[in-house]
Amino acid sequence: MKNTISFLMLALTLTCFMACGAKTENKLVIYSPVSEEQIREITSAFEKDTGIKVEMISVVTGEVFKRLKSEKNNPYADVAWAGDKAIYRDNLDLFEDYVSVNNEELPEEYRNIAGKLTIYGLDASVLLVNKNRIGGIAVEGYEDLLNPELKDKMIMGDPSGQSTAYAQLINMLIAEGGDLKSQQGWDYVQSLLANINGKIGNSSGAVHKSVADGEYAVALTFEDPSITYVRNGAPVDVVYMKEGVVFNPVAAAVVKGAKHAENAKKFIDFLTSQKGQDIYGSKLNVRPVRTDAKLGDYMKPLSEIKILYPDDIYVKEHRSEILDKYKAIFAEINK
Repeated sequence: MKNTISFLMLALTLTCFMACGAKTENKLVIYSPVSEEQIREITSAFEKDTGIKVEMISVVTGEVFKRLKSEKNNPYADVAWAGDKAIYRDNLDLFEDYVSVNNEELPEEYRNIAGKLTIYGLDASVLLVNKNRIGGIAVEGYEDLLNPELKDKMIMGDPSGQSTAYAQLINMLIAEGGDLKSQQGWDYVQSLLANINGKIGNSSGAVHKSVADGEYAVALTFEDPSITYVRNGAPVDVVYMKEGVVFNPVAAAVVKGAKHAENAKKFIDFLTSQKGQDIYGSKLNVRPVRTDAKLGDYMKPLSEIKILYPDDIYVKEHRSEILDKYKAIFAEINK
């Protein structure tokens, strides 16, 4: 009897140990569309500092949120990392309340005041031009993309499923129309789509890579990967549209019901820490939000770029309307 009791106690102890071990598993699962360079630099530094093992699931932004919604009752991911803040704000119910310990170190306009979204960087819509494919065609901004000589030589992403492509759509509407309500901006979109002639990349990565590889002459893309190509010696130029550029805050958040919530919070803290922000500013191409972060000389100074500021409230409230209008124009042109 005594041996039986001892055996039961041992079994209970082992069961408790296994259960407790599962709860404190030193792991972090991240859904993210970020570049391989970001993954390498940020996650390796995070793992080294914390000892937490990161499992990366690399998918486009639209797929990130599709998965989070389908797994809402039993989430696999702990963190959603990257994507324009607008798509996060449209899906706040998917995330836990968490404010980084570094929140007060961020500029006031980028602090987490709603309790869920942490802004850690800024990314701009740009044009990526392949110098070997462009020939003598001048590309300094949006108007140049209407040149008939560029027909079938350009590519862009799908604003419906790619946050960077949606940001580019907002950028061109403001740059060409003055605001998001102007018909002039939509007239430009129609002319551009006619010249692009159905060349839509199935992911943001496919868009910029196809230009770096020489398949197309121009990509409507974003700053981070574009600068990476330049730094790596690819035959490309990064063009900041002369009509104006929108710098979009990129966000991260802890998934609601995350199995490794404490580890997720540590990752959010790392993104906004001095070390994390220095990595972004001096080793990567996403502009850090902290004003005390180190910056590489490969980034064009903001003082040399015409910056546009969208109406964030309008963008949020009219997202479906904007996308529906884009889809209608695209369908009409490509029918």
